[in-house]
Amino acid sequence: MQVTVETLVNAPIENVWEAWTTPAVIQQWNAASDDWCCPKAEIDLHEGGLFDYRMESKTGAQGFNFSGHFTRLKLLQRIEYTLKDGRQVAIFFSETADGVLITETFDTSSEYSTEAEKEGWQSILNYFKQIVETNQYLS
Repeated sequence: MQVTVETLVNAPIENVWEAWTTPAVIQQWNAASDDWCCPKAEIDLHEGGLFDYRMESKTGAQGFNFSGHFTRLKLLQRIEYTLKDGRQVAIFFSETADGVLITETFDTSSEYSTEAEKEGWQSILNYFKQIVETNQYLS
């Protein structure tokens, strides 16, 4: 099953793209809740390139690697990738009069409920929006 989440970020497309694709910035926003973090982010942004993000609870009691390879890229517009478990993800960046609309569609996992996954992915987008709109990633 595929699920879509989205957010509208009030920032220039260049800032949004930079924050989405820069390892040090990914580490700032790539968590679904305040008690989780992303202590490692590696990204080789080109078709066929790999990415590996370590996501874990701040206590270190739980964690996993979120990794895969890029299958399609269009600068400032689209990122598609396949996760290690074969699930597909497509992310679209669309400039609007009010900012950049990020639309993320992903195949769900059999490990979690669809609603729980949707909430988690939406929460990550919400953190991303907050980091970019407040320019926190520039500090």
